[in-house]
Amino acid sequence: MGFRNRQRLGQYRIVRRLAVGGFAQVYRARDTVEGIDVALKIPHEHLVTRGVLNDFRKEAQLTAPLDHPNILPIKTAGEIEGHFVIVTRLGDETLGDRLGRRLANKKKLVYAGQLLEALSFAHKRRIIHCDLKPENLILFPEGRLRLADFGIAKVARKTLKGSGSGTVGYMAPEQALGQPSARSDVFAAGLIIWRMLSGRLPEWPFEWPYVGTERVRRTWSPELLNLIRRALAVDTRKRFSSAEAMLARFEDLRADALIDDPSAPTQHRKAV
Repeated sequence: MGFRNRQRLGQYRIVRRLAVGGFAQVYRARDTVEGIDVALKIPHEHLVTRGVLNDFRKEAQLTAPLDHPNILPIKTAGEIEGHFVIVTRLGDETLGDRLGRRLANKKKLVYAGQLLEALSFAHKRRIIHCDLKPENLILFPEGRLRLADFGIAKVARKTLKGSGSGTVGYMAPEQALGQPSARSDVFAAGLIIWRMLSGRLPEWPFEWPYVGTERVRRTWSPELLNLIRRALAVDTRKRFSSAEAMLARFEDLRADALIDDPSAPTQHRKAV
């Protein structure tokens, strides 16, 4: 079931639909009580069972402590006029939308760092996301990136798997076999960062050189390429153990990651 523009749903007035996914529809809506625009995520009715609601409540309790500038919190979640509704702050657009336009190289580094900051904060608390992708990275004013759908993503994956629908997307190979871990989030983060740098998305069997490598080599340091190669290792033992470890390495190489001058010293331009 879809909702019409200007239709009321409790205190919310639908402005327009933003997206439709396998698990839910997302709407821009006006909160008539607070006087602000918000995002409403409304799971498809045929997927909302008592078991799904119980799973979501458990995940919401686990992820509630994730208070971080780069993590998007849930404002509220519950039943409104017979529909289960998840309410969050409304961003400007998703990273997926933004990648459809030219993105400055320095901004790519900023977004990569913010993604790893958010993920590291969660991994320190033994919480994994399970569904990292550009559509779950929401951009806010002043260059703020926030990672959305902690908890929701886990329930959605489980529900869609049970319903026989859903797509692999940015899923790590072992996660597709039902064995997710923090290293699976590292893999997905590596895919997102590579797509930002190259404009292309590597695919199975993830063999080096990835699609777009020549373009990346002209702009980015060998150290940054090696970081991404390690994140995308098919053998989980060769990956960073968590986003904390990946972030630490990223911060070490960040200052020299971007090669601005084509005549830079050879050690900054050598192939990897």
